[in-house]
Amino acid sequence: MIRLILGGARSGKSRQAEQLAQASGRDVTYIATAQAYDEEMQARISRHRDERPAHWLTVEEPLQLAATILQHQAPDRCLLIDCLTLWVTNQLLAEADMQAEREALCAALSNARGEIILVSNETGMGVVPMGELSRRFSDEAGWLNQSVAALADQVVLMVAGIPVPVKGPAPEVSA
Repeated sequence: MIRLILGGARSGKSRQAEQLAQASGRDVTYIATAQAYDEEMQARISRHRDERPAHWLTVEEPLQLAATILQHQAPDRCLLIDCLTLWVTNQLLAEADMQAEREALCAALSNARGEIILVSNETGMGVVPMGELSRRFSDEAGWLNQSVAALADQVVLMVAGIPVPVKGPAPEVSA
């Protein structure tokens, strides 16, 4: 089962994903894509790390997401990937071929076994960004979200901490 949890900043995406992972009854591998470029981001990463259950395996992988999914997937495992938009940022900063990276990620998701929960920001609901890199980020994040949503069994949009079903069954857990 592939689940995509979308929403804006502070919408409850990560909390919803963590509750779903906990409720899965499977061993959880948390794949974190964030990189700490400043003290504030380091504090965010530390807070998230401290809030996760200690028995969850955490893998920090900012770039090689497709390979990491294939390495850790298993029928009895739940992979929680938080988050796709930070991964897009990392790829853009590394000047990666985003189409190739998106295709590799979708292929890995299609071939993975077990449960996969992906968290991503819905960036297309605001104004069009002014800068070229910001517009490219918004485009790439939107295209990635569309590609992953097409593969997903369930898509949920988080709004003010409330899960709104978009595709598939309603979530079993609410924030």
